[in-house]
Amino acid sequence: MSEQNHEQHLHLHLHPEHPHPPPGHLKRSVGFYGLMFVSLGSIIGSGWLLGALNAAETAGPASIISWIIAAAMLTGLALVYAELGAAYPVAGGTGRFPYFSHGPLAGFTAGWASWLQAVAIAPIEILAAITYVNSVNAVNQNFPMLHATGVKAGLLNGRGLVVATLLMILFTAVNLAGAKFMSESNAIVVLWKTAVPLLAIVVVASLSFKPGNFTAGGGFMPFGMHGVFAALPAGVVFALQGFEQAVQLAGEARNPKKDLSRAIIVAMTIGALLYTLLQVVFIGAVRPQDVAKDWSSPLGTNPSDYGAWYTLALAVGATWLAVVLIIDAVVSPAGTGVVYLGTSARLTYALGEESELPGVMSKTSKSGVPYVSILLAAVVGELCFGPFPSWNRLVGVVTGATAVMYAFAPVSLAALQKRDADRVRAYRMPMPKVLLPTAFVSANLILYWGGFEYTWKIALALVVGLIIFGIGTQVAQTDVMAMLRPAAWIGPWILGSVIIGALGRYGVGSHSWLPEWVDLVVVIAFSLAIFYWAVSLTMPHDKVVAAIAKDREQIEYEAAA
Repeated sequence: MSEQNHEQHLHLHLHPEHPHPPPGHLKRSVGFYGLMFVSLGSIIGSGWLLGALNAAETAGPASIISWIIAAAMLTGLALVYAELGAAYPVAGGTGRFPYFSHGPLAGFTAGWASWLQAVAIAPIEILAAITYVNSVNAVNQNFPMLHATGVKAGLLNGRGLVVATLLMILFTAVNLAGAKFMSESNAIVVLWKTAVPLLAIVVVASLSFKPGNFTAGGGFMPFGMHGVFAALPAGVVFALQGFEQAVQLAGEARNPKKDLSRAIIVAMTIGALLYTLLQVVFIGAVRPQDVAKDWSSPLGTNPSDYGAWYTLALAVGATWLAVVLIIDAVVSPAGTGVVYLGTSARLTYALGEESELPGVMSKTSKSGVPYVSILLAAVVGELCFGPFPSWNRLVGVVTGATAVMYAFAPVSLAALQKRDADRVRAYRMPMPKVLLPTAFVSANLILYWGGFEYTWKIALALVVGLIIFGIGTQVAQTDVMAMLRPAAWIGPWILGSVIIGALGRYGVGSHSWLPEWVDLVVVIAFSLAIFYWAVSLTMPHDKVVAAIAKDREQIEYEAAA
């Protein structure tokens, strides 16, 4: 491209009076509320309908502490994303930030982990919606969508697969309409999704709240701190994750430097408060006789056919609320599914900008929508219904992949604060020298608590991605050796995490060779060593500047006054 053409190209992109972006670019159309609702809509999904029950079964009344710990950990990570997103407002930011600081290999690894977790959310939420609706007697008798008996009991049948496919097509259509339509239509859904759990809190607490439940079934902490930590990957972190989704749409934000950090922090605060209140009300509402001995069945029966809050609403006599909850069991997962299908497409778009991967993935329509990436995300999401046709089968591995994705952010921010220190930042996180390593440790603890059986599978998935990337480097004939040094910490980090998981105390296959609390000290010490090593391997200033320059048009975009 000539210099003159480049300047014309940049002018078109930076001036919003042009109704359409240049070909291959995303359209800036999402405001503060759109960004905030995208993040909040990702936080409030099927997790609120399932998380409180799973946490109570795992940790008893002390599950309240699990939500507080998760909120503290994820808030620290949210502050990291708030600064990164405001300073570098690019599409698919979770993969681009490590690229800026540690080069293409690190950027691809982070983007691959981000994509793995994001692309699986839409099918997870569709499965949740189908499962809840199928539990209604009239539907179950006249239009069953799940196998009722045999080895496939609870899994999608042919009719259910058709419905799931139609929902995936609907999600795809909403995303193809563009980010503005997605965020504005999502805003309506998020208002509903926030109102229903608030309604459940008020109604259920007013009808049944027994303080004695908080010391029943073995006391406040019947499973010790092990139960508190084990509850985090059993749905707690999964429920609270999603705040970073606004970052994925940063390339389509009208005023990202002003709006992005506020949107992330507001969404995380609302989500954390809401989930903690839900857990308190859930524990106080169950019947005392059902938790007198233990917390294995706090609702007295197996509620998996209906969902915890639906069963609880019936138990306290709020039949009308039960009906609302069944409706919400469709609306909440559907809203989250729409968002994640869109953000996984933006991650694909970001990956497609690299020479090692097909450039068609970053192709956009005349209206600035990355339609190839959206269609690819939809196809892969549809394929997830094959090996993972139930909600529970995907939550653990998605949480682990999310922890890997989160871990890259504090490393990147620490590196960029050092190598790109002169950049004007609309938001700066407090106490970075303390909170950045703490955020990295938090992500590693979440990965560890998720269990060894998920850690090694995630490591294997990352290896598959690196093989794909390696093939791409050969085709593109890029300089592999130049990529390796700044990313040299990634291999030892992932391998070390697998080894610690095997020696640790969480998940199937772990050997419990590390004593309680000693295991956490090992994880923390290992994480800090990796963090400071990774920051020391940051690319030189000139290479960081060159990497950032590739996304200059998105980063330097200024909203119209």
